[in-house]
Amino acid sequence: MLLVQTKISKITIYNKFLIQKIKYKQMKIIEIKELHKTYENAGIPVHAVNGIDLDFNQGEFAAIVGPSGSGKTTFLNMIGGLDSPTKGNILINGVEINSLSDRKRIDFRMKNIGFVFQAYNLIPVLTAKENVEFIMELQKRPKKEREQRAISLLEAVGLGNKLNERPKRLSGGQQQRVAVARALASKPKFILADEPTANLDSTSTKNLLNIMEKLNREENITFIFSTHDQRVVDKARRIITIDDGKIKNDIKK
Repeated sequence: MLLVQTKISKITIYNKFLIQKIKYKQMKIIEIKELHKTYENAGIPVHAVNGIDLDFNQGEFAAIVGPSGSGKTTFLNMIGGLDSPTKGNILINGVEINSLSDRKRIDFRMKNIGFVFQAYNLIPVLTAKENVEFIMELQKRPKKEREQRAISLLEAVGLGNKLNERPKRLSGGQQQRVAVARALASKPKFILADEPTANLDSTSTKNLLNIMEKLNREENITFIFSTHDQRVVDKARRIITIDDGKIKNDIKK
C-alpha cells in the first residue's frame, strides 16, 4: 500500500512539474498592438510597418521573413527599442517600452534584450572574452562573475579555446558565435537576430543555428530572427511573413 502511495505521489509531483513547465513555455513576453512606422520620402509617406498586432511567448524560435523593404528590420528594431513607432504599443513583460525616456530605454534594453547583428559589431581592440564581458561590466556586475559567465558562454558556443583572441583573428562564423555569447551575457528575456547568417558559409551557418537551437530548447531562451536565409527558416518553429509592413502569414510548425 505504501509503495502504491509513493508511486502516486511521484506521479502527482511529476505532473505538477510538467504543468509548470508548459505554463513557463507559454508565458507571453512580447505584446505588439496596432504598430505603425511611417517615414516621409520626398514628402510622400512610406508605411514601413502598417498596423501589426502580434504576440511572442517565452521559448519561441521564430523567423520573420519577407522581401527586401517589407519592414522586417524596422519591425525588429522597434521590438528592440532601437527605433520608436509612429503609432501603437510594444509591451515587454508588461512594460511599454516606447513610453520610456531615452535613458530608461537604454537601461531596459541592456537588462532585457540581446542583439545579434549581421555585421557582428564586436569591439576590435577587445578579446573574445572581453567582448562578452563588456555588457556585464556596463551592468556593474562583479569581475569574478563576469569572467566566469563569459568563459562559460564561450565554451557553450564552442570557443573555449579562443578566449583571448581578438576579432580579426577569428573567422566570420567564430565572430558571430562570440556575438551570440555576448547577447546571452546579460541574461536577456529574448534575443533579436537581424540576418545573423548573411555573411556566413554553410558550415558556419549550420554550427551557429545548432548552437542557437540548443540554447533555445535546453534553456528556454527566446530567439526572433529577421532573415532571408532558408536555412534559418527551416530551423524555425514559427514563421511570420511580413510584406508591405503587414503580417501576411503566421505559421507555427
